[in-house]
Formats: sequence, structure tokens, C-alpha cells
Amino acid sequence: MRYFFLIISFLTLTGCTGNNPEKIKKRSHPSHAYNYVDIDTSRLRYLETDYVPIYSDIYYNNGTKRYPLTVTISIRNISIGDSVYLLSALYFDSYGNQLKNYVDSAFLVSPLESIEFVVEAEENIGGAGANFIIEWGAANYSNQLLIQSIMIGTYEQQGISFTSEAKVIKSSFKK
Repeated sequence: MRYFFLIISFLTLTGCTGNNPEKIKKRSHPSHAYNYVDIDTSRLRYLETDYVPIYSDIYYNNGTKRYPLTVTISIRNISIGDSVYLLSALYFDSYGNQLKNYVDSAFLVSPLESIEFVVEAEENIGGAGANFIIEWGAANYSNQLLIQSIMIGTYEQQGISFTSEAKVIKSSFKK
């Protein structure tokens, strides 16, 4: 009986701590399930690349201490009738080194749909100069994505939050 209890306890503990792909996916895409698509980008008439400044931590005191922040990248399709395709969401540190691509495969962002990516406060490699490069496309010329970063952090009785907006660094339109 004692061995039975030990085996059940072991299975329960290891079953709860294993790598669950749904949990990993949930960490990168917290809002909902996305519609992944195979898309030939040469068929998209409009392509855009946006730079999104983020701060995974900021300096305080005399500049020797860091205040960790949770970052949410919010991507909102503000069109009432047109969809877009999110092609990549590359995360870079303060030195320009790519840390992660949050988009494994292109996915459809329907009209008025919003998606998010999260950089957790425990991540300590991005730094105060971290950024995202977001690449997306649409069937027609469109200025229909609102991309923002929201940073928030709390420590004891202190809290800080602020936002920044994306800047277009490259765009092309095929007539």
C-alpha cells in the first residue's frame, strides 16, 4: 500500500510539472487561439515593418539598480472590414540581438481583432533598450494596425506603468 501511495504521488507531481505545449503557447499568445494560415507573401499588396520600443526593465536610483517590468505588446486591427496577416514578431535586446520570434507561422488578424504578446518581468535579458520588430501584410493598402507596448511593474507599495507606440520603419505597396 505504501508503494502504491508513492507511485500515485510521483505520477501526480510529475504530471503537473511536465512541459505542457498549451501552457507554453499560452505564455506567448495570452488572449486566445489564433487562425494560423499558409500565405504566399508575394500575393499581399501591402507589407509593413514596425519598430516597437519596449522596456523589460528600467533603471532607478543612481542608475545601478533595475526595476523589472512585464511588457504586453498589443496589436489591434482597427479596420472594420479588412483582415491582415501577422508575419513575424521578433524580440531584440538592447544590443540588437534577436532573442525570440513570437510568431512561428503567419496568422490572420480579423477586423477589430486584438492580439497580445507578453514578455514576463522575470525575463532579464531584454533590457531598457529592448524592442520588437513586427512584420505584417494586407491584401490592400491599409493603415489598419495599432501597435502599442504597455509596461507595468510593481514592487511592495510601488507601481509603475507606461506605454509606447510603434513606428513604421518600412512599407511597400504593389499597385
